[in-house]
Amino acid sequence: MIFKGILIGLIFGLPVGAVGAMTVQRTWEHGIKAGLLTGMGSSAADCIYAGIGAFGLTVVSDFLLKYQTVIHLAGGMMILLMGLGLLLRKAETAQIPEVPGMFKMFLSAFAVGITNPAAILTFLFAFSWFGIAGDNTKAGGWPVVLGVFVGTYIWWGGLTAVVALTRKKKRADRFQKMNRIFGVVLSLFGILVFIRAIPI
Repeated sequence: MIFKGILIGLIFGLPVGAVGAMTVQRTWEHGIKAGLLTGMGSSAADCIYAGIGAFGLTVVSDFLLKYQTVIHLAGGMMILLMGLGLLLRKAETAQIPEVPGMFKMFLSAFAVGITNPAAILTFLFAFSWFGIAGDNTKAGGWPVVLGVFVGTYIWWGGLTAVVALTRKKKRADRFQKMNRIFGVVLSLFGILVFIRAIPI
């Protein structure tokens, strides 16, 4: 079961979207530890949704899917605020960046990841495809969830390692430039979430 979970994590854990941009930005500015903590927050969120699907918690999944529009909007607001925060950061602050706390990095990525209830449907589809029932016992469900965590975190670890290896010597002016780039990217992701969440 754990190997199926790892495979599912590898297939569906491709680091794209807002958390991917957050991971790259934090690795570039603060180092590999910051990127790994950010990725871990996203993987933890994926594990929760994988657990809901693996253990067949239909009451929870129905509730989250019912209010997914509101949850999506909350996530879009968080992403947009992060993007605007980077865009509006003063040049003086960008020259000597303050390293956020470890828990803050983890929690912010977790918060963004958990505001995507549709991930439950993705995992349910994956479990069905791989022949994993939705009414697993604890003995069978936990290896799957653990595998999903490992699989998704392999992606985050790889992304962080690539950014860390290609990271050149920092210069004061580069902080401001990179922050503006990632600020635009995150702001666009936030706006996109709003557009997709609001029914037309």
